[in-house]
Amino acid sequence: RDTLLRHLRAMVPGTAGFSVEAVARFLAILGEAGVPEAQLADRFAQIAEEHVRLLAEIRRFRVADPEVQAHRDAAARALEGVPDHDRARAELAAGRALVRAKREAVARVLADQQREEASLVREQARLEAGRLRHADAARLYEEAAGLLPEADRQQRWRDLVSAGLRWASHGEERGDNAALRQAVAVYGEALSLALRARVPLHWAAAQDHRGNALRLLGERGDDDALREAVTAFRAALEERTRERVPLDWAMTQNNLGNALYLLGVRGDEAALREAVAVFRAALEELTRERAPLAWATTQTNLGVVLWTLGARGDDAALRDAVAAYRAALQERTRERTPQQWAATQNNLAIALQALGARGDDGALREAIAAYRDALTGYTRARVPLDWAMTQNNLGTALHTLGARGDDAALRDAVAAFRLALEERTRARVPLDWAATQNNLGAALATLGARGDDAALREAIAAYRLALEERTRERVPLAWAATQNNMGLVLDTLGERGDEAALREAVAAHRLSLEERRRERVPLLWAQSQNNLGNTLRTLGARGDEAALRGAVA
Repeated sequence: RDTLLRHLRAMVPGTAGFSVEAVARFLAILGEAGVPEAQLADRFAQIAEEHVRLLAEIRRFRVADPEVQAHRDAAARALEGVPDHDRARAELAAGRALVRAKREAVARVLADQQREEASLVREQARLEAGRLRHADAARLYEEAAGLLPEADRQQRWRDLVSAGLRWASHGEERGDNAALRQAVAVYGEALSLALRARVPLHWAAAQDHRGNALRLLGERGDDDALREAVTAFRAALEERTRERVPLDWAMTQNNLGNALYLLGVRGDEAALREAVAVFRAALEELTRERAPLAWATTQTNLGVVLWTLGARGDDAALRDAVAAYRAALQERTRERTPQQWAATQNNLAIALQALGARGDDGALREAIAAYRDALTGYTRARVPLDWAMTQNNLGTALHTLGARGDDAALRDAVAAFRLALEERTRARVPLDWAATQNNLGAALATLGARGDDAALREAIAAYRLALEERTRERVPLAWAATQNNMGLVLDTLGERGDEAALREAVAAHRLSLEERRRERVPLLWAQSQNNLGNTLRTLGARGDEAALRGAVA
């Protein structure tokens, strides 16, 4: 080696940019790399140039951190004289490790500050939620989620779910569909954080919440949202299994049942029957002993579906609905949950009334008693519109009883409808007001049929008022029903000698037939055709041959 260095000193001029020892190191590098002889000169020049450039760069560029700079200076010294590349690399690696450690420390401080700010924003959200400012709370929860470091997936998920719940509450309470759609979007973002493979129960919870928001949109007429809700609940149930989380499974079954019920109301009979099965399955885990109020809620939901099936002609389902409501009332007591107790009493009464309409006078009288019980919970001062709804329902049950010969019940029906109209005003709830006017007209018509001409004229006035809101454009079949009802009252007046009333009756029946078309509602079309024929026959009996021919037609 010494001999080689002497030869190199003789060959390398003293003015060269690096020492003879450096040249020896460069040659060693060439030997270690196995460079072909033909390329030795080029590679030697390349190594020398890189060495000079690197040493100049390390000396020229300085960093603000003195600890890091010390490692750079040490690396430069290692490359001076006899280059020690391994030591230089080790010094640069140490500097890099120091920088990384300091950067990570700063990042941890920044992340902690992000978490602290998110915590403060979260507390602001809770404050707004406590003031029932759900939309403000939702925005703040979303902001909290956005502030958190990307690694905080679980807390971001919690904040997004909280935001979704607040958006859904705002949308439900204020009728704000845009808020419900925002809830759906936020739950979708939460699903991207709670990956099914990693946290299956969190994923299922987000699916369940998303389904509830979609169901609310479905209640308001969005059929696509309703079907999406069913899909979301079914997805949730794939992870929320009965074996793993029995109560959560039952709650999601209950939510699925509510969505299926809404599909069933819109004509899907299979969905209705599936809803019955789903609610009954939920009750196997939501037992009275384990969760008494949730059990009562599910019994009520089951009752609603069974009543709907019963209204379509299934007497057994109707009796099962009565049993479900009575079961619910064992826990939904007046003392514990007065509003829910009143609502369930009202539902029970509706089911009993449906049985009564099929000839069961005992059920009808029970319905009347249940409505009157409900009115002690639905007070006019506390919930005026619910009170008015129950007065209206009571009136319809009393009218049915009155139509079977009970004059006192008939007069009570008229009184109940008039009370309902004191709160169901035209300005406040125009279509409900019109429906109650129609019901009042029907009760007065029944009184009038027993000889009270004044009641008949009051009935006509009530029907005409109803038609001011029950317009053909807004509710065509309800408009047609009221036209038909008014025609029947005019018929009665006409039979008592009022020929003008008879001709008005003909016009009313013909108007009803413009919407009660054969292809649309064949049985109602036949009913109105029959009523028109009877009126024309009465006119024909008084000498109007054209009317008589019309009656035959």
